[in-house]
Amino acid sequence: MGLMTDSERVVANGVSNLVYCNPFLPERIDGERQALGEDFSESEAVWNLRLDREAERPNIERIRQHVEPLAADLLERLGRGHAASKDEMTLYMDVVIYLLYHRYRDRLEGLVSAGASSRASRSKVDFYDAFLADVEHFYSIPRVVLPDSYDPAHLFACFFQIRRAFFYIFSHIAGGSMPAARLRAAVWQSIFTHDMRRYKRVTYRSMGDITTLILGASGTGKELVARAIGLSRYIPFEASTRTFSEDFAGSFHALSISALSPTLIESELFGHRRGAFTGALEDRAGWLETCRPLGTVFLDEVGDVDPPIQVKLLRVLQTRAFQRLGDTQPRKFQGKIIAATNRDLAAEIRAGRFREDFYYRLCSDLITTPTLHEQLEASPGELRNLLLFITQRVLDEKSEDFAAEVETWIAGHLGRDYPWPGNFRELEQCVRNVLIRKEYRPLPRMIPSTPLDQLCDAVRSRSLSADDLLRRYCTLVYLEAGSYEAAARRLGLDRRTVKSHVDPAFLEA
Repeated sequence: MGLMTDSERVVANGVSNLVYCNPFLPERIDGERQALGEDFSESEAVWNLRLDREAERPNIERIRQHVEPLAADLLERLGRGHAASKDEMTLYMDVVIYLLYHRYRDRLEGLVSAGASSRASRSKVDFYDAFLADVEHFYSIPRVVLPDSYDPAHLFACFFQIRRAFFYIFSHIAGGSMPAARLRAAVWQSIFTHDMRRYKRVTYRSMGDITTLILGASGTGKELVARAIGLSRYIPFEASTRTFSEDFAGSFHALSISALSPTLIESELFGHRRGAFTGALEDRAGWLETCRPLGTVFLDEVGDVDPPIQVKLLRVLQTRAFQRLGDTQPRKFQGKIIAATNRDLAAEIRAGRFREDFYYRLCSDLITTPTLHEQLEASPGELRNLLLFITQRVLDEKSEDFAAEVETWIAGHLGRDYPWPGNFRELEQCVRNVLIRKEYRPLPRMIPSTPLDQLCDAVRSRSLSADDLLRRYCTLVYLEAGSYEAAARRLGLDRRTVKSHVDPAFLEA
């Protein structure tokens, strides 16, 4: 007989899958169902922050209630010299990992919250000794050889990273639609890759060398994605001092490239020597130089960077080396680069404005943020949850009444099919406008997209003379009919009359 009964093995396999799964993918549900069997409770397939009801995720607590006695029983059998296969020992280690993570989850959450609001993440961790004792209790078994080596400090650092990643993804990237769920899952993979076993074993050391490129329209949360990745990097735990080696709160540096001139971009990124350009009154270190090894530099709107600066950034990505403006001394960049743009980079490359080799250095990890229209099209009822999410930030409290008021206003004035061209940022401003003025006025279209749009806008503004109206209308009918003869039949006019009224300038519009 092996270490586990058949039913215990089924539970342990489910728990093992949960330990290494992406919590924002359906595989989490599969693991919960396998671990709990008949005790499984159907819950949200899309794991997201919902403010319209209290968090009810009973499966987590039920699994913990299964895992506690299972780990204790397996430990007792191993202590009595019970034989176990390598696969069973691997499952045992995974069960213990699940148990330890959830045993210390709330205290790890406290570290994340303290670090997010201050620089407290480098304070001495007062519960590490208890964690260490638990690890040794479950893993240091006389005459038992574990299939994998374990390092309590590394395991603790992984737990802290997982808790940070969940905090920044779950609490900041809102939306219950499948496009939003896929985005959260993609961000998790950008942090841990698709294979968390390999990540825990070796990949965690090299993730800083991988550049992430975030594509998406303005207002779709590209900086939120970048911040979640940058603030969730692996930070070693120093067991001797009971502290983490770096502070995560000050490790993310965002630079909006489109707001700066080329000289200022170079100065901000690379730094400069005194006298390098007008106004450079003293030596200055740039973000690439001040960024710590576990820090992140976020290049927002990288599609707006001039080609000469692209060349310099390409060198940084290739060699990790750069020079300050006006200096020849080589310096090293040790952090991680995340870039974002709302531009169509394929079109920019074809137009010669964006270097193809630079793109292929940026795209080792690609994420695309969905538009608000895509999210609401997939889940029309999700508008209420997004409004609750925004109103809590605006009012600093959950207000279902105000969210319902805004939703009613949107339905009555903009319609359920309003495309939200400004995406989530526009929805936020709509909420604020309704709060202050009980109305929101979308930005009028600045450039009509078709000749018919132009004609309709001109008619609405009463800006056309009778001759202009006839000329433009004849032109539109000619465009649709395809010939003067067909247009004349539709209009009830002579062919020559139609031809005399067709406007060549309007044909080119």
